[in-house]
Amino acid sequence: MKKTLTYKILENHLVSGEMTPGEGIAIKIDNTLTQDSTGTMAYLQYEAISEDKVKTKRSVAYIDHNMLQTGPENMDDHIYIQTVTDKIGVIYSRPGNGICHRLNLERFSMPGETLLGSDSHTPTCGGVGMIAIGAGGLDIAAAMAGSEYYLTMPKVVGVKLTGKLGNGVSAKDVILEVLRRLSVKGGVGKVIEYYGEGVKSLTVSQRGSITNMGAELGATTSIFPSDSETLKFFKAQGREDDFKELSADEGCVYDENLEINLSELKPLAACPHSPDNVKDVKELEGTKITQVSIGSCTNSSYEDLMTAAKILKGKTIADNVSLTIAPGSRQVLDMLSRDGGLSDLINAGARILECGCGPCIGMGQSPNSGGVSLRTFNRNFKGRSGTVDANVYLVSPEVAAYSAIKGEIADPYEKIDFVIEEPTEYIINDNMFIMPKPDKNKVSVKGPNIKPFPKASVIYDNFDLKVVTKLEDNITTDDIMPSNAKLLPFRSNIEYLSEFCLRPVDENFSKKAKAEEKGSIIVAGDNYGQGSSREHAALAPLYLGVKVVITKSFARIHKNNLINNGIVPLTFINEDDYDTIDIDDVLSAKDMLKQLDGDEIIIKNETKNKEYKLRLEVSDRERMLLKNGGLINYLKTK
Repeated sequence: MKKTLTYKILENHLVSGEMTPGEGIAIKIDNTLTQDSTGTMAYLQYEAISEDKVKTKRSVAYIDHNMLQTGPENMDDHIYIQTVTDKIGVIYSRPGNGICHRLNLERFSMPGETLLGSDSHTPTCGGVGMIAIGAGGLDIAAAMAGSEYYLTMPKVVGVKLTGKLGNGVSAKDVILEVLRRLSVKGGVGKVIEYYGEGVKSLTVSQRGSITNMGAELGATTSIFPSDSETLKFFKAQGREDDFKELSADEGCVYDENLEINLSELKPLAACPHSPDNVKDVKELEGTKITQVSIGSCTNSSYEDLMTAAKILKGKTIADNVSLTIAPGSRQVLDMLSRDGGLSDLINAGARILECGCGPCIGMGQSPNSGGVSLRTFNRNFKGRSGTVDANVYLVSPEVAAYSAIKGEIADPYEKIDFVIEEPTEYIINDNMFIMPKPDKNKVSVKGPNIKPFPKASVIYDNFDLKVVTKLEDNITTDDIMPSNAKLLPFRSNIEYLSEFCLRPVDENFSKKAKAEEKGSIIVAGDNYGQGSSREHAALAPLYLGVKVVITKSFARIHKNNLINNGIVPLTFINEDDYDTIDIDDVLSAKDMLKQLDGDEIIIKNETKNKEYKLRLEVSDRERMLLKNGGLINYLKTK
């Protein structure tokens, strides 16, 4: 049988299950990564599971999110992560070293291996032919402890690339075109696999930009073959021995197909407030802007920033524009300095931020009230920037830099007559990675802000619970558990964070949920929980007593996080039933533990005297998790 690249790697790591789309499988995890926003909780959970050294080939803890130290909380978390990783055998990447996905691509990516990361943009490393999947922190903790990772065997969407990108067109435009065609839920239950002659014209960094934003499709992951361009990248990184050639079999059959002629692409922009609200930049020309931000794990490579530097060289940004640059890694910053790009950016009026996530996660650089911000980032959800009424557009570095000069959205198509080549040799300096000396007798240091995480419990066998909120479609994890500069320092304090749970869409949710001593139910529309992998979007509702979430559909990672924490995820069989439920309705169920053995759950609306058949789409293992009250309880029984 001729096989896709996705199938080959999954087959090589298969522990159990049948590799048929829709069936549950378990795979061995070679590598993990965490970042500090999700990492503190992941390591607290690991310590609850095991005291031993991690069982993976390599695990790395990155400090890249909570970089502003306006109080002791962030540094307390960093010290905890550094001490616990040293204890259990995890590499520690110090603050300032760079963004986890850029750094992992540079220094630790391995073709043909698996990577599980506590960040939704972990698929960046699919740019070198890895199966790299974003997941919740508890899944990462379990993988580090030696557990396999369970998932539904995805369909594989073959995206055939032909042609070559034109002047002023970027890899960012490739993924924006895919988003325009498939939407933010078009990749759910799927892997996006790129192939074709057009792939050969894309560098590893460009491929990483494309696989990075595959997360916005809701995809399990995205992947490119490992080929001569991959070898070139590995040689430049001094890692030639890590290279392995990998590709799909010629003539393999994909579950779905898409074709994009790179030569026909024009510069694109994702308009407010969704990554799939994509238009040609030409249509938007003349829109006045107030801010431009270049960076993030999507577009912070040497090529991206040198391209911006060359566009800005000898020019000055418009009077009405604030321009910030956040290099993806210290390596990128060092090379920008060596090759003159840093000077060009500074002289043009750019403000240089440290090597970290920064504005992408609302950690500083919020736009002005009602402002228009062009960002080379991956998400533009309403309020994510830190300014609720700002309008954020997602664009390429070319569009961002060109527009910064003009003071308005401007189309760089065929106005840029140069291409920044992938370096043949990168500056290598790994001294900001701290290699562990594992010893279970060492002590992890926990600051006063680090609180125990809430423990899940088994769902009531018989219940009557109130619906405390009813939400619309496309509720994001930013809506469920906001993650701005004021709240990020408290990511290890669920009790405090829970006060802000769902506040952007229901400002009284926390108060109402707390008032229900028996627990409560959330009802929502389509694609509930899209966006970040943050487990806090499940932990905060857990702390507030949420027992069941009923939606039209779930985003993959959030659904997994709910199950891992013992919250039952149900979907409407008849979506019209959504319209018949109101806030304060009381929903009841009988013999719930027995019902969890089936695919349909019967729940009655006592207020409306109406019965609903709801779908429970879970694997047999996930049923066991729910019946045991979550993953940690289940692992303890094993």
